[in-house]
Amino acid sequence: MIKCVVVDDKPLAIDVLTHYISKIPSLSVTFSTDNPLEALSKVLEGDVDVVFLDIQMPELSGIQFMKIVKGKCLVVLTTAYADYALDGFDNDAVDYLLKPVSFERFHKAVDKVQLIMNGLAEKEPTSSPAMETKKVISDIFVKTEYKLVRVNLGEILYIKGLQNYLNIHTINENIMSLQTMKKIEEQLPADQFIRVHKSYIVSISKIKSVERNRIKIGETIIALGEVYRKAFYDAIATN
Repeated sequence: MIKCVVVDDKPLAIDVLTHYISKIPSLSVTFSTDNPLEALSKVLEGDVDVVFLDIQMPELSGIQFMKIVKGKCLVVLTTAYADYALDGFDNDAVDYLLKPVSFERFHKAVDKVQLIMNGLAEKEPTSSPAMETKKVISDIFVKTEYKLVRVNLGEILYIKGLQNYLNIHTINENIMSLQTMKKIEEQLPADQFIRVHKSYIVSISKIKSVERNRIKIGETIIALGEVYRKAFYDAIATN
């Protein structure tokens, strides 16, 4: 049984999360509170597996909370603001849930927690929760003109580099991002995405066919650059 603590200064948010937890047999709420200092004491006492933690709270912010309890438990952040996502992941957050949180999205975060906990039970002593977390992250945040936007990796078809920005083509929408191809390539899992051209990164699982060095994803044809050809064919041979 995974022992959970819920911390949020909004009682309604606590009610939503505790209800979600009650729907998953492997989870139990051992403590819930709108006071982060009370939750901090509970975690420091030990016997807490994961904290579902709001970020903007009086007396102690979620980021400050994480820095104090670092390594003592896993943390899933919950907030109405995407602005703190990078700080959260820098402090080893397992996931970052934007309010209002759907049960489906909550369940994905729980899946990550369970994978990490299973890995921690078998991992070498030199490993860390942060290392395990990186293996199971299924979303990234990309910078748009005014905000950070969460992008589900499983929905990305391909990414096209333009002069000063990127066009991220997903199943449901196109997202314009103010960052470089090199930067986003560093964010993407190498076993799921590959650079095929100076201006294109593709999702390996979304490739429909490859013919005469032309890659078809949906109805889009993308040229395979000479420089990237060998690495591309090596990658798809192992997938």
